[in-house]
This record gives sequence, structure tokens and C-alpha cells, in this order.
Amino acid sequence: MILVAGATGQLGGLIVHTLLAKGFRVRILVRQGAAQEALVMAGAEPVTGDLKDPASLAVACDGVDTVVTTANSSARRGGDTVDSVDRLGNRNLIEAASSAGVGRFIFVSNLGASPASPNPFMAAKGETELLLRGSTMSWTIIQPNLFMDKLPVLVVGIPALSGQPVTLVGEGRRQHSLVAMRDVAQYVLAAVEHPEWDGRVLVLGGPEAVSWRDVVEAFEQELRRSIPVRTVPPGQPIPGMPDLLAGFLALLETYDSRLEVADLAAQYGVVPTRLRSWAHRFVLESSGSPAGAVHKA
Repeated sequence: MILVAGATGQLGGLIVHTLLAKGFRVRILVRQGAAQEALVMAGAEPVTGDLKDPASLAVACDGVDTVVTTANSSARRGGDTVDSVDRLGNRNLIEAASSAGVGRFIFVSNLGASPASPNPFMAAKGETELLLRGSTMSWTIIQPNLFMDKLPVLVVGIPALSGQPVTLVGEGRRQHSLVAMRDVAQYVLAAVEHPEWDGRVLVLGGPEAVSWRDVVEAFEQELRRSIPVRTVPPGQPIPGMPDLLAGFLALLETYDSRLEVADLAAQYGVVPTRLRSWAHRFVLESSGSPAGAVHKA
């Protein structure tokens, strides 16, 4: 039995469906009222619990062989904070799994996570990694680079599909090895299937380092039209864009994150998704929108 925490999130849901398709028994940790119907219909076994409630985690971990967690505070509300979820919540889950006799733990962290990070989110991820390394369980730590399915959608995809100009912070020419979430799900599957590979930190990226200008070009090719681009200096407020997002985009303009993943992908049997392929799928899946109609014209 595999317990997946964070299953109702975008990446967590992909992981659940990937594991179920391979015949694994999957239990999903869900909070009261969470959208779980599609996962349950696919064959997942729901158990109500919360990372902030250690007693519920003890029940969820009973009879479990492997825990996979993608849970984090980034898209949560209310009392869910970096401290309550990413630091204490993950600690609760590791302790509950260890006490229940779980043998293996797969933690989806972030590239650059470190206890010494000045960013509280990245510091909490780094602390969790250290805690897991010191536990009694076998472990795999996954550190993905930026997801194609997140920032490119917000910064380029949504405005491009709606016919609006794209706003880039800085010149948008720094290069990062963006990774598709479906690739991360495949790495998790491979880690589950190969316990002999436990004890590794997997640093994941896509097959190519790309810039924001490359993302714009990929959407232009898919939509078959030019997309107007405007730039703003880093640090300048952007109307309609949360300050946190603008600040993060400014940070991305200070470094490149090029990763070589060919050898790792080959060993784990993953065919890395290229930006153009991802953009093609994203536009097709958005075909119900007016922008999708432009693509089909």
C-alpha cells in the first residue's frame, strides 16, 4: 500500500493516477471536503487526515509500505503556513510513518532547498530533507526545477490564450531547465518500482534550458500568431501580478539553472518533455476556451 499526501494537488494527482495505472494500491490523504471524487473513481482509497493532526497521520500510515508526499503550503489557505505545513507538518508525517513501520518515504522537495536558505519555504524543505535522511526509513528525495505547468502558465500561457500581452520581469533571457509535472510523476513511479535505488537525491529538469523568450516563442508557434511582450525592470510593481510572483520572477533574472538530465532520465526510463511538446498539449487541453478556438482555426 502506498500513501500519497498532497494527492488532490496537480502533481499529487498525476502521481496517484500514474501509480494506479501500474497496478499499485494507493491510499490518499485528504482533508474534509477536499475534491477527491476523480481519484476515488480511479481506484484510490481515501483516508481523512491533515499534516497538522498527528493522530490522523497515524491512522493514515497504518498498513502502508511506502509514503509519497508532494504536500506543501503554496496553494493552501487559512492556518496552512510554511511553518505549520512545510516544517511541522512534514515532520509529523515522517514521525508517523516511522512509528507505523513504513519502510520507504519519497519526498518531493525543491531544487535549491537548504536549511540555510533565506527563503522560509526553501529552508523548511531543506530541514525536512535532513530529518528524512536521519529517519529509520529508506528514502528518495526529489528536487525538481521549475515546473512547466506552473509559472509558464501564469506568465505566458494565460495571457497568450486570452489575447493579452505577456509581461516579463527583466529581459527574460535567463535560462532554466523547466520540468513537466508528468515527468516528475514518472520519476516517482520508477523510484517506487526500484527500492534498490533508495538513498538518492534526484535533481530533475527538462531536456533543454529555456528562457521566457523561448516560452513565448513556443506559444506563438502553437497559436500561429505573434504575442506582444512588454518588459518591466526587476523590483517594479506589476499591475495584476501579486508582489510575491513579481519578486520571484525578478529573482529568476539573477541566475541560470541549466541541468544535465540525460543520464538520469535514461536510468529511470523517463523521456523528458520538451517545451514545445508541453505547450502543444497545454493549448490543445485549453481548446474549450476562446484562445483554443484560435489554435484550431
